[in-house]
Amino acid sequence: MARDTLWRRLRGWIGPDPGHRVAAPPARGAAGSTPVADSLRALLDDPTIPAAVRGELAGDFARIEAMLHKLERGELHVAVFGRVSTGKSALGNALLGREAFAVGVLHGTTADAEHAMLDEAQHDGLVLIDTPGINELDGEARERLAFEVAEVSDLVVFVGDGDLTREELDALKTLAATQRPLLLALNKADRYGADELADLLDHLRRRVAGLVRAEDVLAVAARPAPQRVIEVDAHGREQVREQARVPDVAALRERLLAIAAREGKTLSAINAGLYAGRLTDQVSARIAQTRQAVAAKLIRQYCIAKGVAVALNPIPVADLLAAAGLDAAMVVQLSRVYGLPLTRAESGRLVAVISAQLAALMGAIWGMQLVASALKGVSAGLSVLVTAAAQGALGWYATVLIGRAAERYLVGGKSWGEAGAKRAVADVVSSLDRDSILREAREEILKRLKSRNP
Repeated sequence: MARDTLWRRLRGWIGPDPGHRVAAPPARGAAGSTPVADSLRALLDDPTIPAAVRGELAGDFARIEAMLHKLERGELHVAVFGRVSTGKSALGNALLGREAFAVGVLHGTTADAEHAMLDEAQHDGLVLIDTPGINELDGEARERLAFEVAEVSDLVVFVGDGDLTREELDALKTLAATQRPLLLALNKADRYGADELADLLDHLRRRVAGLVRAEDVLAVAARPAPQRVIEVDAHGREQVREQARVPDVAALRERLLAIAAREGKTLSAINAGLYAGRLTDQVSARIAQTRQAVAAKLIRQYCIAKGVAVALNPIPVADLLAAAGLDAAMVVQLSRVYGLPLTRAESGRLVAVISAQLAALMGAIWGMQLVASALKGVSAGLSVLVTAAAQGALGWYATVLIGRAAERYLVGGKSWGEAGAKRAVADVVSSLDRDSILREAREEILKRLKSRNP
């Protein structure tokens, strides 16, 4: 299965093969160092992550902290899922040997995920996590819960009390997609005769084939029904009384302990690594979004500056040459936003490359701009204002194109990619709505020109 392949690949850099018994945890330094723990610390301490991004993902970073502590303590976290009244909480209590979780007979009573150390396996650091009944939540909320709890769990026990409903099977598929080992516990096994129980287990193993391994489908009785005992007193009278029976969870407990002993630390490390990888992707995406927002604001500022400068410059044609300096300055600022600083000379060359591609693509527009530049020196009154705004709008549009093209070059790591500058610049041009940009630019420039000439 793909899940097994993923584990084997990850185990290659995490530590020993979990198929062999591990006598002791991986070697640790004084600070509890392992490759995964070190990578988690590096993520937590990464100075390049902006404070705003850390704030947005505070909950995720807190979860990484918890995972790091879990790795250092060598814990294995087990989540327990199932419908209301299948006996999830009772099963947790039976495994723990104490009333750690609230039990409801008719209605679900587990509102939040709860944690408790498994007493008899404390040396293996086994932790149970009880969850709300899956039929207490709608489909979207149920799926979200499954992924959220599974993300901080290393193994999942799904509890049923008979043949699986469609809802239960769907939940199992969702849990299997989390890439956690999955066990199916058939609870209330005391209600069935031996043959009936064997048939039901066989049926369940066939239904969950591909989701749960056959050896991980187990029968349990977390709260077996009391046994009726008939006693005869000294006078020969029969008396019937009920005698409580002890929970039968030995097979499940042994399976959990075996997994914890054999591969618990590896599972914890793999799952922490997977979660850290997802968080790293989230951080990268948030940083990219932040940079894009800052870059968009910067480009707009230079658009306004260039548009107004071009419109106000009374010297025909020369204003276009002067405006090129603004584009180079903008690209220098953009390179700093993306953490890939360019010198002024490098920026000028990049602007020249982009401008050459734009000229080849949009020669007619630049021709119009040159004409507008010439007209500006011979027009008078309102026509000068309108012509100036039109040329300024074209300058604005050119700056948007240069800024977006430079941004693409920087996002690519100072590279245009395999398609080259021509294709990249063409993609930028086709992705923008020229008419709406020009309309916004004319309106903004006219407003600023009129405010200067009341």
